[in-house]
Amino acid sequence: MFELSDSAQTTAGVVVLAAITVTTGGYFLTKVVRGEVPATEFQRCFYRAGHAHAGVLITLGLVCLLLTETTGLTGLAGWLARTGVLISAILMPAGFFLSAIGRERTQPNGFIILLWAGVVFLVAGLGVLGVGLLR
Repeated sequence: MFELSDSAQTTAGVVVLAAITVTTGGYFLTKVVRGEVPATEFQRCFYRAGHAHAGVLITLGLVCLLLTETTGLTGLAGWLARTGVLISAILMPAGFFLSAIGRERTQPNGFIILLWAGVVFLVAGLGVLGVGLLR
């Protein structure tokens, strides 16, 4: 068994507590599904995708945080491996939710850029961590 660094333990604690906020998205989604919040089919799909990505990426991000602790990665590479997926867990769901906001929206607005920024952090974080684990 290994011990987490102080910064990794703090990050993990904050992320676990922040994961509670995913329930807010779930509650909102139940209101959409029940018809209490009017939404187009596009919006319903993007809201579902945002909620799903939030939960999955937080979980994957915590795993990446733990795995990075077992590598010798430092500096920018260590930071990216440790937090890249966690950053994507913020950006990607925000991109889904915010780009679907607006009455009768059937296409994403400019906030869709957050989704693609999240994809960059996701791929970079996973790539750096994967190489770090194989070294």
